[in-house]
Amino acid sequence: MTTTTTTRPRAAAAAFLLVLLTSAAVSLATAAAAGHGQQQASVYMVMVKPPTQGVDCEAYQMGILATAVGSEARAKAALVYSYKTVVSGFAAKLTPAQADELQKHPDVLQVLPDMKYTLQSDSNHLN
Repeated sequence: MTTTTTTRPRAAAAAFLLVLLTSAAVSLATAAAAGHGQQQASVYMVMVKPPTQGVDCEAYQMGILATAVGSEARAKAALVYSYKTVVSGFAAKLTPAQADELQKHPDVLQVLPDMKYTLQSDSNHLN
């Protein structure tokens, strides 16, 4: 009876250890696959030359974006926002390599990573 009671905890511990090691191996493999050859995409602001009179602004911007991402379908998926009123440009989710490729386009003026700014209030300065 003592061998049965000591065997069960050992078997449970071995099973737990096996599950833990398998989980760690899967996590490492997933992280390695994500890191090899794939760059993390983030939002970039892209300022472009204004289109000529009568040219559809969105189609013009989509054409520029498609040159960097490979197709119009990918460009539509990457586009976050199109600026047409005050400036000519767009925000798009791009990898650093795609942003570099866009910067080479003759109609692109500037490509900048989107920055998030927050206001900080200091109650001591309000009095």
